[in-house]
Amino acid sequence: MSVLVGAQFACIRLSGRANFSSSIDFKTLLNELIRKGFSYFVLDLSECALMDSTFLGVLAGFGLKLSDSQKDPCTQGIELLNPNARISELLESLGVLHLFKVSQGLLNLPGQTEVCTLTPAAPSKEEVTRACLEAHQTLMEINPQNVSKFKEVTAFLAEDLKNLKKTSR
Repeated sequence: MSVLVGAQFACIRLSGRANFSSSIDFKTLLNELIRKGFSYFVLDLSECALMDSTFLGVLAGFGLKLSDSQKDPCTQGIELLNPNARISELLESLGVLHLFKVSQGLLNLPGQTEVCTLTPAAPSKEEVTRACLEAHQTLMEINPQNVSKFKEVTAFLAEDLKNLKKTSR
């Protein structure tokens, strides 16, 4: 993951597989950027091969959050730049594609930008399990048709989280 920031704009380039472990860094990054006043995000997916359901759930949660507070779609929200067919199909099948602006082509950087350095998190198993559970719950809340897809996964993750909490005491 690499990041360029401008005045109210951030571009995040995802490379390889966007999965449950990278979703924690992604979530932390977006929360921090939103806290700093950023409201428009471009996710450059030109080099992103695949997204797992946890990453998609985190992404959809931010898409929902930013679309709910959206005043101007040109200055707020998430734009997905150059998603491959597989990623687009996954977003469509989960019923969350409408939360994003999708575009193809070259990245147009507005004004001056600078590279932002990321410090990867070292999440505990409990934090990873919680993030996975929350992401799948988000997908089910956004689209009720996802309940049948993720009901068993969320039940397993909830039980696993409960057990992890017991052993960490």
